[in-house]
Amino acid sequence: MKFSANLGFLWTDRPLPDAIRAAAAAGFDAVECHWPYDTPAPEVTAALAETGLPMLGLNTRRGNAGENGLAALPGRETDARAAIDEAIAYATATNTRNIHVMAGFASGTAAHETFLDNLHYACTAAAPHGITILIEPLNHYDAPGYFLSTTAQAAQIIDTVRAVNLKLMFDCYHVQLMEGDLTHRLQTLMPHIGHIQFAAAPDRGPPDGGELNFVYLFETISALGWTAPLGAEYRPGGPTDATLGWLKTFRGKPV
Repeated sequence: MKFSANLGFLWTDRPLPDAIRAAAAAGFDAVECHWPYDTPAPEVTAALAETGLPMLGLNTRRGNAGENGLAALPGRETDARAAIDEAIAYATATNTRNIHVMAGFASGTAAHETFLDNLHYACTAAAPHGITILIEPLNHYDAPGYFLSTTAQAAQIIDTVRAVNLKLMFDCYHVQLMEGDLTHRLQTLMPHIGHIQFAAAPDRGPPDGGELNFVYLFETISALGWTAPLGAEYRPGGPTDATLGWLKTFRGKPV
């Protein structure tokens, strides 16, 4: 199996370029991040070139204090599209493959239509750069009131927008808490999936604990033909290096 270190949670005690180097030293195949914008893109690019790791993804900004994305917020289209433009510019500068466009706290028909319009904008703007736009359902425990909460809702939006570069971020942790039945959902949704992330459930810890059988889950993902790195987006609860026993277990298993 191949794995990507999500540096929004892992090695957060050091600057982003040093976190990239730590991920390479630990044996990860790629990295991804949340909001890298305070780090100049050339510093990230240099660390990626030094380590040989690709950057798989980053998020659009959350917005103002207390917000969790802008793309589904009626009346905030200007801000949402500025965040999309910023993310595309940063992703292009760092050769990042995916951008997670964050929906935000919203509900109702107007929010749905706003999200569709902003996703059309994002997909059109990202396409010339070869960038995929991702949308991710978040669970109601960690993000109550978030607009996008289920894979069925995400799939319906993807089918409506009908852009070849719009895909689902399938986070096993969020999907388990909201819907369960990960095997069948992965089988059904695989054509829509652009990236897969994981963490233990229900505590979002390392994948060697919790209620999910990651040996089975990773074997299922592999059997479905998935070959890209899986994103380790878990809360280490202490020094990241002390939580990497799982990586030694799974890293040597064939894809």
